[in-house]
Amino acid sequence: MVSQRIDLPGYRWKSPPAMGLQKLASVLAATGLMTMVGCDKQRAPQAVAVREDGAMELKVMTFNVRYENRGDAGARAWGERVVGCVRMIRSEGLDVFGIQEGLHGQVADLRASLPDYDFHGVGRDDGKRRGEYAGIFFRKDRFDHDVEKSGTVWLSETPDQAGSKSWGNDIPRVASWVRLVDRTCARGVWVVNMHLDHRNQISREKSVRSMARKLVKMNVDDEAVVWLGDFNAVEGNDALLFLNGRATKEPVDGFAGLKETFNALHPRERARGSLHFWMSDPSRQWKVDHIFVSPRAEVLESRVLKSGEPYLSDHFPVVGRIRFMD
Repeated sequence: MVSQRIDLPGYRWKSPPAMGLQKLASVLAATGLMTMVGCDKQRAPQAVAVREDGAMELKVMTFNVRYENRGDAGARAWGERVVGCVRMIRSEGLDVFGIQEGLHGQVADLRASLPDYDFHGVGRDDGKRRGEYAGIFFRKDRFDHDVEKSGTVWLSETPDQAGSKSWGNDIPRVASWVRLVDRTCARGVWVVNMHLDHRNQISREKSVRSMARKLVKMNVDDEAVVWLGDFNAVEGNDALLFLNGRATKEPVDGFAGLKETFNALHPRERARGSLHFWMSDPSRQWKVDHIFVSPRAEVLESRVLKSGEPYLSDHFPVVGRIRFMD
């Protein structure tokens, strides 16, 4: 079992701007992956089939894209990885997905390459463009974005102060959320994306409780919840036990816990690692990327999208397909 403290070696928190959009456009156009953003404005609105049973079925993903690092050369460079990332996202047919570690240029690259998705998120350093994003992409044709009930907080004692940090963090940590209304069934869903600290266990435990308190206050109608991210914590960590509703200390009123999708379908699966540090050895991979959903939701599918070299990131994406009935 991995200890509760997970130090991530080799992480640097600044990097050069992502490759220019003109270069990205030419690369993706050559591979047939991209519809230019300018054309998106000319598209007619797409119809959405309405479900008669009132169910809401979502395919979601969490993916730490690995920030653009000057030291990542060759196939590990963002300019080489982005094409594969876009191809993977398109092939999975995702409704909603959250990314972690993306710098502004990387987010811009993905937005330009995925015009069917809208985006919510800000840079963690200044609440605008500086620093890593924990952002959320969602299908424009399927969801109405409740902007008034969406936002970002800093996981600190001063959550509304951009760039703030507490509880032993060396760097700011954030959580973003959106409330979406699904046009297929007119139901609301809250999607939370967070990236917890990689070194400080106290910070991880306080961060999930802080976000849970906020979610309880916002989600007064008990609508569906999808809470995903890079938690820098494996199963059994106290932060995850809290999200599972199995914590033995510091409960949050109104928060009974959520269901972890991978464990719901594969409780005995050993090869579940998502953080691999560019290594192919399964014994050196850890499941730190998770998707939690409302406890009454039915988990239809959950996968760690393992692949060989060239890797899309130093994390594997984690995908889930969920049905909310009531």
